[in-house]
Amino acid sequence: MKMLRAMSAGAAVFFAVGAASAQQGAPTFDAVKARGSVNCGVSTGLAGFSLANSQGQWTGLDVDVCRAIAAAMFGDANKVKFVALSAQQRFTALQSGEVDVLSRNTTWTLSRDTSLGLDFTGVSFYDGQGFMVPKKLNVKSAKELNGATVCVQPGTTTELNLADWFRANRLQFTPVVIERLEEVNAAYFSGRCDVYTTDISGLAAIRASQAPNPADHVILAEVISKEPLGPAVRHGDSKWADLVRWSYYAMLEAEEMGISSKNIDSLASSTNPSVQRFLGTQGEYGKMLGVDAKWAAAIVKQVGNYAEVFERHVTPLGIERGVNKLWKDGGLQYAPPMR
Repeated sequence: MKMLRAMSAGAAVFFAVGAASAQQGAPTFDAVKARGSVNCGVSTGLAGFSLANSQGQWTGLDVDVCRAIAAAMFGDANKVKFVALSAQQRFTALQSGEVDVLSRNTTWTLSRDTSLGLDFTGVSFYDGQGFMVPKKLNVKSAKELNGATVCVQPGTTTELNLADWFRANRLQFTPVVIERLEEVNAAYFSGRCDVYTTDISGLAAIRASQAPNPADHVILAEVISKEPLGPAVRHGDSKWADLVRWSYYAMLEAEEMGISSKNIDSLASSTNPSVQRFLGTQGEYGKMLGVDAKWAAAIVKQVGNYAEVFERHVTPLGIERGVNKLWKDGGLQYAPPMR
C-alpha cells in the first residue's frame, strides 16, 4: 500500500509538472489566438509549394499546410497572413516572432534543429537535391559536369551539398552564388550558369513555371542528398508545435482513412470509431489541442487530405508521389495514431 501511495503521489507530481510545462509552452498559441490569424513564412515564389498570383492569392503545398493550421485553430482556413521570405531571411523571421510558423521548403537538419532554436514538426515533402542542365549540352550524368558553372542560393543546405558532392567525386566546379530566387532563375535561363542545383521539386517547379520552353531543360537522374522538408516553429512552444504537427498529420490520416473534401459530409452518420474520432463526435481530441472538437474535419473540408493537396499543386509539375506515398503504399508518409 505504501508503494501504491508513493506511486500515486509520483504520478500526481508528474502530471502536475506536465500541465505546468504545457501552460508555459503556449506563448505562440495564445498570441495567434488573440490575433485571430496565423503569420506563415513561405517562399518568395516556388510553383507547387508557395506562389502568389497577380491578385496576391497564395497557393501550393506549403501554403496549404498553413491553411490547415488556420482551419484547425479558427475553423477558417483563410485566417492566414503569408509572409514571403528569402532563404537568408527565413530563420531570423521565425526566431524574431515575425512569423509563427515557417512552411517554406526548408530542410530538417541536426544543426537547424538544435542551434537555431527551431523545432521541426513533421516532413510534408521528402525530397533530394539534383541538377538541371540545358538539353543542348547533351549531359547524361552529373559526373559529366567537371568544370561546370553552377547556380546556387546561399544560406541553404544546397550550397554545402554541392561542394561536398563535387569534392567526393573529385570534380571541379565554379559556383555562381545568388541570393534572390528570381535572379538565380534569370542567371540560369540566360546561360550564365551551365547547371542549376536545388531540391528536385524546386527544379521541376522552376522548369515548369519559368523556362521559356521546359522541354529544353533536363533534370539529371542523380539525387545527391536527403532533403526532408517540413514546417518549423520556435523551440519551446510545445502547445503551438502540437497544433502545427497534428494539423499536418490530420491530412495524412484523412487520406489513409479514405476521408476527403468530397465525401466528408456523407460520413457524419458513420459508426466507425476511427472516423468518429476524426470527425470530433467521439473523444476530446480537440480539447487536448485547445481547439474545437471538429478541428480535423475543418481541415479536410476546407483544405483537403494530403493526396488532394499533392494532386492539386505538385502533380501538375510532373512530380510523382514516389516516397511521398503513404506508408501502406510503399512510401514514407506516416501519421501517428489519432487516439
